Amino acid sequence: MKRIRILLADDHTIICDGFRKLLEPEYEVVGTVGDGRALLKAAAELNPDLVLVDVGMPLLNGLDAARQLKKRMPKLKLIFLTMNADSDVATEALRIGASGYLLKNSHSDELLKAVRDAVRGTTYVTPQIRQAMEDRFVEGPRAAAGPRQLTPRHREILQMLAEGRSPKEIASILDISIRTVRFHKYEIMRELGIGTNAELVQYAIKHSLISPP
Repeated sequence: MKRIRILLADDHTIICDGFRKLLEPEYEVVGTVGDGRALLKAAAELNPDLVLVDVGMPLLNGLDAARQLKKRMPKLKLIFLTMNADSDVATEALRIGASGYLLKNSHSDELLKAVRDAVRGTTYVTPQIRQAMEDRFVEGPRAAAGPRQLTPRHREILQMLAEGRSPKEIASILDISIRTVRFHKYEIMRELGIGTNAELVQYAIKHSLISPP
């Protein structure tokens, strides 16, 4: 029987090493990556059956990377394993098409169950998050607020700006001109109604584009 091929995406090497040791007796771990853009490249090259991904990753966060992956590889299974216990983030992950959402303090047996459930075509959400999601459903949706949704390119650039990367560095990563990066930054700040880099960082943290320091 063909072994399920798993790609690990987390910017902490020691965590990836732990996941590998836990999974390899039963599954084939085909690689590890440390940022969202590397995840997109590795998934295209390695063609895994399942990706284990963190929400907070450099260059491109896990949610935005997952959106792109599901468009390119609709059959790919995604399981989020993260420190982010926000039920709204978990809901968004499932809306994208994730097969699981776990916290990094979950028991190791939960991860194995989540992988098995994903392979069978079902979804696993860790009990703590599932309860929070149910509570949110009972309370009803939050009132719509804030700016219009940013474009995927704006989200990419906003994340990298919030990570402290210079326009020159962002231009190199995205293969665009520095002038284009600066224009996008102007559009982002105008769209969000903010005027400082500190406010950019606060917005990125609030919307899970980057992790709190």
